[in-house]
Amino acid sequence: MKLTAKQRLFADEYIKSGNATQSYIKAGYSVKNENVAGVESKRLLRNPKIKSYIDAKMAEIESHKIADAKEVLQYYTRVLRAEETEETLDVVKGGIIERKPSIKERTAAARELMKRYPLNDPVVKAQLDKIRADARISEARAKVLEDNGADVEEALDRLLTRLDKEESKDEHERSADS
Repeated sequence: MKLTAKQRLFADEYIKSGNATQSYIKAGYSVKNENVAGVESKRLLRNPKIKSYIDAKMAEIESHKIADAKEVLQYYTRVLRAEETEETLDVVKGGIIERKPSIKERTAAARELMKRYPLNDPVVKAQLDKIRADARISEARAKVLEDNGADVEEALDRLLTRLDKEESKDEHERSADS
């Protein structure tokens, strides 16, 4: 996509102004009259190399218009630190004043930041540690209950076996006495 200096200048001017004729003139092309400049500028806009260059530059410009994650996090940080200000109307004195973010706005910015970094917050980290500890305690209790349940079951089996033996012994003694 190699463009001449004039073609690049034309394309850059066109991106700035959106006016092909004026861009053609500013790029330094010789102009006999404005009608010829209009026709020639339209021809340049149909040139695949120039069109491709303009499209690429426009896409680049558009991507710069959209904030990325880092920029958003930096903004939230500036609000949290009260470095961002807002122009507001001073209803008492009249005129415009620079207002720093309120505590509520700063807290909201802090929350937004912490959504992205929950483990850096000591309170959240402590809550997660407590949840993990509670889970381990619950697992241990369940294991103890299972083990105790098994012990009770074994003890019950032994008791029933002993009762069966005593009952059999009693029956045997009764039949011997009769």
